[in-house]
Amino acid sequence: MKKLLSAAAAAVMSAVSLCAAVPVMSHAENPIVQTSFTPDPAPVVFDDELYVYTGCDRDGQNGFYTMTGWQCFSTKDMKNWTDHGKFLNDNGFSWCSKDNAWASQCIERNGKYYFYFTTTTNGRAVGVGVADRPEGPYKDVLGKPLCGPNWDYIDPTVMIDDDGQAWLMFGNPRCYYVKLKEDMITLDGPIKSFDMTKEAFGVGKQDPQRTGTAYGEGPWICKHDNLYYLVYAGFYQNQGGESICYSYGPSVTGPWKFGGQITPESNCFTTHGGIIDYKDHSYLFYHKNGLKGGGTFNRSAAVEEFTFNSDGTIPMIKPTNDGPDQLEPLNPFERVEAETICWSEGVKSENCSEGGIDIGSIKDGSYIKVAGVDFAQGADKFTCSASSNGSGGTIELHIDKKDGQKIGECKVTGTGGWQSWQEFSCDVSVEGEHDLYFVFKGGSDYLLNFDWWRFDGDGASSSETDPTYIFKSDFEGKLDGWSDRGGASVALSKDESFEGESSAYCSDRSASWKGIGKSLNYKFKPGESYSFSANVKYTEGDPTVKFHFTLQYDDASGETQYVKIDTKDVKKGEWVQLANTSFKIPEGAKKPLIYVETEGDSDDETPGVNFYVDNIFAAVNGTEIPGAGPGTPPDEPVLPGDLNFDERVDTFDVIAARQALIINMNDGGKVDEKVLRAADVDANGSYQVNDLVQLMNFVLGKTSGFGEEPITVGPVLTIQSPALITTNILRRSGSIK
Repeated sequence: MKKLLSAAAAAVMSAVSLCAAVPVMSHAENPIVQTSFTPDPAPVVFDDELYVYTGCDRDGQNGFYTMTGWQCFSTKDMKNWTDHGKFLNDNGFSWCSKDNAWASQCIERNGKYYFYFTTTTNGRAVGVGVADRPEGPYKDVLGKPLCGPNWDYIDPTVMIDDDGQAWLMFGNPRCYYVKLKEDMITLDGPIKSFDMTKEAFGVGKQDPQRTGTAYGEGPWICKHDNLYYLVYAGFYQNQGGESICYSYGPSVTGPWKFGGQITPESNCFTTHGGIIDYKDHSYLFYHKNGLKGGGTFNRSAAVEEFTFNSDGTIPMIKPTNDGPDQLEPLNPFERVEAETICWSEGVKSENCSEGGIDIGSIKDGSYIKVAGVDFAQGADKFTCSASSNGSGGTIELHIDKKDGQKIGECKVTGTGGWQSWQEFSCDVSVEGEHDLYFVFKGGSDYLLNFDWWRFDGDGASSSETDPTYIFKSDFEGKLDGWSDRGGASVALSKDESFEGESSAYCSDRSASWKGIGKSLNYKFKPGESYSFSANVKYTEGDPTVKFHFTLQYDDASGETQYVKIDTKDVKKGEWVQLANTSFKIPEGAKKPLIYVETEGDSDDETPGVNFYVDNIFAAVNGTEIPGAGPGTPPDEPVLPGDLNFDERVDTFDVIAARQALIINMNDGGKVDEKVLRAADVDANGSYQVNDLVQLMNFVLGKTSGFGEEPITVGPVLTIQSPALITTNILRRSGSIK
């Protein structure tokens, strides 16, 4: 995609959202690659792995689309991407011209991989290379273009239909199509052009050099269920830059019906879309300006998950910096290539003497994040392959955040060359699932190169893992990904615990919605149900507080929503379980977060009680998770004034009421809760002298019920001796003379 720059729209978030949201990550994870610029992403699934082929914008360029070759990346979890390097240079085939390596796509047939690309040779041309592996090397089997030269021939897309017929499409400003023979390198008939009508391709920029439709360039052909989709970079209506649009129809050649926009106008003028289904999820790939030094001519591949509408149409998809959820954990107990990255800063990928790719250009402060690493029962050793032509450096291993808990520190010494590889190891201590950060420390020069890594420990054999539970946060020595929500303080505490020696303590709660939260990962699927449990306790404040176990998520429109997992009234000083054995995560939920809070409005700034939480577990649907109990049961009904529970109010209740008042005043309040509720005849929530006066007046016949204006009886309130008080009460009631 090659045109001019348009201004990017600024995103705005409300102050309330910023305060209420718990960060899922410390930085963006879109674009998917940070070690190079990656325009025109083209996704394809080979076996159980998703590959993305991209161009390569030249670093530092600012005048045109100077693209130096093609590169390839792959993932199995949609979060961590493995860099397979630049597999074909811009002039890698003899007839290709330098700096003109434009959009491409790859497909497999009969065990061979066919890579279709755009270049320039006396006009635009579509070429094809053939390889035995997805990452090449690719051979020039034709020695010439497959299509062209023709200045319209740009941005190829390829598809093998259900009947086995292969189709190739391309073009700017028109969309062309042609059949391919089974060998995938021979045209099977003439090149044709679609009828570029507004019904088929929408209304676009009224430019005499274009068709007047929304179609611009970069076609992408695919099928989902029973419909075919032609996705393309479009000049929608009067917008200045490109957005992704689409048309759909009953066959690979239409007839097409315009579907509308899929994304808003690009923030780097051009865009290039590719839609694919992978592991029962649908994804849109595109490029944007998203990296430092990026812009109109330095673009980066990104991806968003979406769901087709029930009628097969495609919804508007908002570009994000977060990208999709992770689909499965990464296994750290097998060799992992250092170029398998979720996010990185200050590093570059390069060809490795051992084959494949390594990570270099590492300086002090550079880091790599790997998402969703499952250490299971634990790891106690870290090993990596590294090299250094200098004095080396240190690889600090942190979890959950770049500056999170440090689980180990691996010293790398000089090896005598940047490609002279040695293994280095260190002891570590970690278990469970975490994001893993490699943070590089050392002097002011380049420190080391990094090729691969691996952990060892009990977690290597995960057969003992209970498949019923998805996570168990028992807060024994670690917070396990739980953190503050909205600015409260969260820390481990040994002052209270439901089980074990410690719990998590949530304090400094300046509002009721500020609590303790944890983001749910790829293991929790929208539309599916799970069992959740948390145990809570507080020790200071009101006698009873209402607690909520809550799910926060973003809906399809990007609006934040909240739904209660469970709610309980909790008594001061008691552990209570908040639990739901079958809680459904709403369809289409994004960025789900569970948290514990107390009752209050979303804008309530009344401080909440400090509280403890322990044993927050998640399990498969229907699991009965052991916990502290059901919470405060409904209060057993009592007859006001009937303190001895004989279903009548008389002198004996007055005696009991007076004794209860004396005990409360002189013995620290050690009176049965049910007795106090019966003594609280005015029902204001506490038993006081006024309740005793009203009870006495009722027994003496001075009032007909409770809640009326009481008549003060002086002697009762002034006599101090319990025995004399009792005698006086009985005398006034007529029980004694």
